[in-house]
Amino acid sequence: MTLPVADYAIIGGTGVYDPALLEHAREEEVTTRYGAVNCTVGEYQGKRIAFLPRHGKRHHTPPHQVNYKANIQALADMGVKHIFATAAVGSMRLALAPGALVAVDQFLDFTRGRPLTFFEDGEPVTHVDMTDPYCPRLRRLLVATAARAGITVANGGTYVCTEGPRFESPAEIRMFAQLGGDVVGMTSIPETVLAKERGLCYSTVAMVTNYCAGMSGAALSHQEVLDEMAKNVHVLRKLFFDAIAALPPDESGCACRTAAGGSL
Repeated sequence: MTLPVADYAIIGGTGVYDPALLEHAREEEVTTRYGAVNCTVGEYQGKRIAFLPRHGKRHHTPPHQVNYKANIQALADMGVKHIFATAAVGSMRLALAPGALVAVDQFLDFTRGRPLTFFEDGEPVTHVDMTDPYCPRLRRLLVATAARAGITVANGGTYVCTEGPRFESPAEIRMFAQLGGDVVGMTSIPETVLAKERGLCYSTVAMVTNYCAGMSGAALSHQEVLDEMAKNVHVLRKLFFDAIAALPPDESGCACRTAAGGSL
């Protein structure tokens, strides 16, 4: 079986991908040692892009059951070097209102039961550098691309990742905010860690869909998240495709390539 080939990947919800944007788009299944992954592969302005719906095509896989290892391994096997990921998040800062976009640069991990690394089951002991969990080169590109398009993106922010699928309690939100968290979601870990272990440049633009529990006085619902994402997904789509079009092909000088200390 011949593997599909792509240089760039977009990980996110179905709305971020518009079939009309990709030429020669086709559905592909990639088999890895961690499981099979379905994605769409096509071309945009001569660049090969893979779109991977994190929760499945019908959004049927909850965040704590996503096969993150298979997803990242499949992209690495396809030759992907740059990943642009979306995330729906709640905001712990009044200044980050629903609809705001945040190019996150740090995380706090409050997950509990997820496989967090490729380096297990007899693999060599490897300690991966997480000084820059999200590729600073891609973040700078995204912020600059957004500015040219008149899109406001906060440059940096701390993503608190919780296990899910439940929402957080107001007491947890107060604690996360005191620890320095800005937004909270359920998908960035272990995705960014696994990408770093495979030497891939990985970036996340988080879209604020709601204020966190205890901030607005209203109960949270998943439909609220979906509705806010649908209102603004076209902005994320434009941002990612414009950034990919502007991205120089050479990533050899990026520290993401050597974060695993040569153990790729």
